[in-house]
Amino acid sequence: MGFLQVSGVVKSFGGLRALQDVSFSVARGEIRAIIGPNGAGKSTLFNVMTGLFPPNSGEVVFDGERISGVPPHRIIRKGIGRSFQITNIFPRMTVFENVQVALFSHHGKSRNAFGLARRYPTIAAEALAILGQVGLAEKHEISASILSHGDQKRLEIAISLASRPRLLMLDEPTAGMSRFESRETVELLRKISREQGLTLVFTEHDMDIVFGISEKIVVLQQGSVIADGAPAEIKANPQVRKAYLGEEIQE
Repeated sequence: MGFLQVSGVVKSFGGLRALQDVSFSVARGEIRAIIGPNGAGKSTLFNVMTGLFPPNSGEVVFDGERISGVPPHRIIRKGIGRSFQITNIFPRMTVFENVQVALFSHHGKSRNAFGLARRYPTIAAEALAILGQVGLAEKHEISASILSHGDQKRLEIAISLASRPRLLMLDEPTAGMSRFESRETVELLRKISREQGLTLVFTEHDMDIVFGISEKIVVLQQGSVIADGAPAEIKANPQVRKAYLGEEIQE
């Protein structure tokens, strides 16, 4: 069994079946992409895996423990961090305060976080260290609201890292970024995964990024897995090429 195991997951909304018998596994330390055309069920799958939606049937197992149906805050405590398609930060706070608040929450000190700040200088140091990992240490004093879109996404990754995850799930981590910002973010994620032994699972529309960083890829179409394998296998898969109309999947 993998570090993360998705087995026979079905999710319906009324008469619409968004996920149909989805199964795959992720090894510890692996970088895994989940791709598919719009409406394939990628975000729904992420929401099931992180506790926002309970599956109708099937299960998700993380490090030997069943987590499907477990509330999101408890899943975070078990070592799974997540970022969203829409940037999820506190725009009125500084870059530093965003990460500091996340760290106080992780350490169980979420009440009156700013009042606690002076009593816990080690948390301040930890926040700066995390910002250093994502390349935002020099911008720690500025308001999060004036960051570029790319830097806001980096800040969201930093907030996710504050929970000290063993598995980081990223929903469209380069959405809205320039080509330069996207490449920088990909290299950042690769570096973090390698240095921290972090397992990464992400969705992404940019196939250059998917095939440039992924070790394994799951392809969804209309809520079902149509392919699962190494990048070279996915590129050569006729069903995948058909799903993408031959446009995004290039040799």
